[in-house]
Amino acid sequence: MKILIVDDDPLVRMGLGAVLRSEPGWEVVGEAANGSEAVDEVRRAAPDVVLMDVRMPGMDGLEATRLIVESGASAKVLVLTTFDVDDYVFEAMRAGAAGFVLKRVPPAELIEAVRVVAAGESLVFPSSTRALIEKFAHSADGELPELSDREQDVLRELARGLSNSEIAARLFVSAETVKSHVAAILTKLGVRDRTQAVIAAYEAGFVRRGDAYGGE
Repeated sequence: MKILIVDDDPLVRMGLGAVLRSEPGWEVVGEAANGSEAVDEVRRAAPDVVLMDVRMPGMDGLEATRLIVESGASAKVLVLTTFDVDDYVFEAMRAGAAGFVLKRVPPAELIEAVRVVAAGESLVFPSSTRALIEKFAHSADGELPELSDREQDVLRELARGLSNSEIAARLFVSAETVKSHVAAILTKLGVRDRTQAVIAAYEAGFVRRGDAYGGE
């Protein structure tokens, strides 16, 4: 796992680096103090995951995320934030960030967040991510590209923040079948990852505030 750390505070970068380097096989391949440096470092080091602060002088993390995603880089952007539910973070996710994690989380949760984002398996900390999307997504009576009935079922479960194996258990199909449906959904919606698919579902009115919780 190759990781890039982006934060304007050198002490924060040092602390994050110490945590991430403790994982076997993980390498911090670069650091950046602002968005412009982050874009350059992604091009140079080709990281798997970018830990991206959003509030930085010069180019901020929101614009850097847009540029990284638009460049076609394979790196997954994991937003670092001080605030749990923040419209700035939502806009970063809308721009292509895979999820977000609070700066104050324990080291084990940070490591898990990086691992989950790198795998593309599920939303990061589903309850927080869903709350963020529900608060800031502007729901409208739009239309999604035509999805099969089963793909619609899977998209609803994605909006709950469930992993492929959890969706498989709920729908009584195999995890590989769910994986195929997720790939088809991403292609039809023209989005990069599961988080983007959920945002699209909310903003088209396919999923509405409160629907994704399902009482669980």
